[in-house]
Amino acid sequence: MDLNFSKPWLDDLKKDLDQRQSLSLYRQLIASEQHGPTLVRDGRKLLNLAGNDYLGLGSHPDIKAAAINAIQNQGIGSGASKLVTGHSPQTTEMELEFAAFKHAQAALLFPTGYMANLGVITSLAGDDDVILIDKLTHASLIDAARSSSATVRVFPHGNMDKLARLLERNKACRRRLIVTDSVFSMDGDVADLPAICDLAKQYDAITIVDEAHGTGVLGEHGSGLCELQNVQQQIDVVISTASKAMGSLGGIVTANRIIIDTLINNARSLIYTTAPPPSQVASIQAAIKVIKLEPWRRQRVTAMSKQVRDAVKELGYALPECDVPTPIIPLITGSAEAAVQLSEHLNKHGIHAPAIRPPTVAPNSSRVRISLRCDLTDEHVSQLMDALKNT
Repeated sequence: MDLNFSKPWLDDLKKDLDQRQSLSLYRQLIASEQHGPTLVRDGRKLLNLAGNDYLGLGSHPDIKAAAINAIQNQGIGSGASKLVTGHSPQTTEMELEFAAFKHAQAALLFPTGYMANLGVITSLAGDDDVILIDKLTHASLIDAARSSSATVRVFPHGNMDKLARLLERNKACRRRLIVTDSVFSMDGDVADLPAICDLAKQYDAITIVDEAHGTGVLGEHGSGLCELQNVQQQIDVVISTASKAMGSLGGIVTANRIIIDTLINNARSLIYTTAPPPSQVASIQAAIKVIKLEPWRRQRVTAMSKQVRDAVKELGYALPECDVPTPIIPLITGSAEAAVQLSEHLNKHGIHAPAIRPPTVAPNSSRVRISLRCDLTDEHVSQLMDALKNT
């Protein structure tokens, strides 16, 4: 390949990258070596306030042992899709346990949460349907909605009046799907699931909730926001991820058996991909057990979240209104440049908390996203607050 040969489309890509850099929107990969609540990045040990391992299960000895044992007994990969030979007896066992954890009839494991969201939406929504989706839902749900052949309508974040009007306007559609996150990943606030369920009942709508950031953290037993808001039996489809509080990887759908069978027969992101490896299945199964046996982890992260939220408010940061203290705390700066500056300031104080900029968030709402975890010490929290006081 002639590296000196100019191609117009490559020049266009380079101009786009240069423009991103001039607007403080350029992104790049930097290797990080993680060690529980800390990481090593560019040779420096930093406090990790960027990840989603809320319960610290990514390094839990029981979960690591389960993954290692699965590799030793079953090998590295699953070898095929779930519908061929990739669905193991342990996967069946894990899915039954996860369904019980979520108080659902059945569960189905996808390789990732993104693929689970894609499979659910495209399997349940078609030409004569409408998808009504909260504006701040995760990009994977938005991509899934756009990938379906259904009409997509976006309602302002948390605006139940607008959602009701859209439902009324689309009564003639074959199916109406209401799609939302439980905990919103960039704002750390939560959906009003009881209000959504009331509207769904009134308009015979299908409710789909992404519990990526709620599973393991919220509710008396760690099942998620659906448990906390007492709507577990009213939500039609729940998508959870093992990549956040459960410490590993995978998307798990819980629902009525008929819905799960529909996904097995229609979800292209399940049918046409290799099944998760044995170590991934074992990690999820072990994480379910730890969540049940070690409630102190979610209790600790909840108490810490409330403490840090109150403290940053005293420093003048305006947080989104929320009566649930989630571990996601956005320090909204407005401009992308200001967010980068705040992130760099924290980095100088030994803290890794990256700037979140468009298109991940809306223009003029850039921020540094603080993400807490249960194994942070009181000294770690003091380190964060001291750094913020000195901005």
